[in-house]
Amino acid sequence: MEAAVNKDRPLSDSVQRHPLDPQDAAATSAIRALAASTKGTQRGIEARPLFDALMESVQPQDDVSFQKDTVGGISGLWVHPPKPRPGAAILHFHGGWFHFGTASAFRHFVGQIVARVKTSAFIPDYRLAPENPFPAATDDVWACYRGLTKQAHHRIALTGDSAGGNLALGLASRVVTTSPETISPLVGVAVLSPVTDLTLSGDTYRTRAEADPFFTHSQVAQLVHSYLGQAEPHDPMASPLYGTLVGLPPICIQVGDDEVLLDDSQLFLGRAVSAGVDARLDLWMGMPHGFVINVGKLKAAGLALDVVSAFLFDKLNDPAISR
Repeated sequence: MEAAVNKDRPLSDSVQRHPLDPQDAAATSAIRALAASTKGTQRGIEARPLFDALMESVQPQDDVSFQKDTVGGISGLWVHPPKPRPGAAILHFHGGWFHFGTASAFRHFVGQIVARVKTSAFIPDYRLAPENPFPAATDDVWACYRGLTKQAHHRIALTGDSAGGNLALGLASRVVTTSPETISPLVGVAVLSPVTDLTLSGDTYRTRAEADPFFTHSQVAQLVHSYLGQAEPHDPMASPLYGTLVGLPPICIQVGDDEVLLDDSQLFLGRAVSAGVDARLDLWMGMPHGFVINVGKLKAAGLALDVVSAFLFDKLNDPAISR
């Protein structure tokens, strides 16, 4: 296991701030203008095709291939680079506020990652709310991870965006509190604007209320209620912020400064560093939630994916990591 990180080091040492590029400023202004009329709009499951179409529009990678499969009883999609690294795999959990998204719709976004890391990734089609409320999704990703460990994968990294980041961090906590055979393959977690606190306690729901072009506190509260049902939002499997963090593998977090979800990342980072976890956060100034899907359109999106991919490449290749 890696040496413990110094718990007394300043939290600022774990944060890298990235200034807003002038070209990106113009592009994000256009995004805000397009989103203004629908900010905070409540959408039911009838909006799933629209969400999937948005994710289908992510710039594809020509040199990746796709393969349907079932891992741990959970169906999904493999995304393969031309010459995938043997013995290693990425497990990606898609976003969509636990209500939207499919493995197929996210294939181009994950393709951007695998092309950089040269490692295959599996995207499970975990069950969605409201038809399948908590803990269905958490049970599915646990089953998928356990299934992956039984295959010839000696190194596994978890990735996830938004709600998928919630599932990735919650799964990592579950892994480190379970049997050693499930811990050993897990070498790192990279998350993009993760949802970590379903109690919605973050102050940025107030301080970023105007800056965030997409979400409002009341909108998020309704989505969370639909997902949780009667479950307690402080449940560590629902809110990774309140889970076991001691013993987690290295963590890389990417988040925009203009997100109401900003504190979900910042508060998690603080708790993780205090617990001795090797964690870092990249804060992208002027960026809204989900900015990373705009690869090819926003410089920050490509740079953030480069940071994530370098982190994953390092963890999936480092022979010194033995958990």
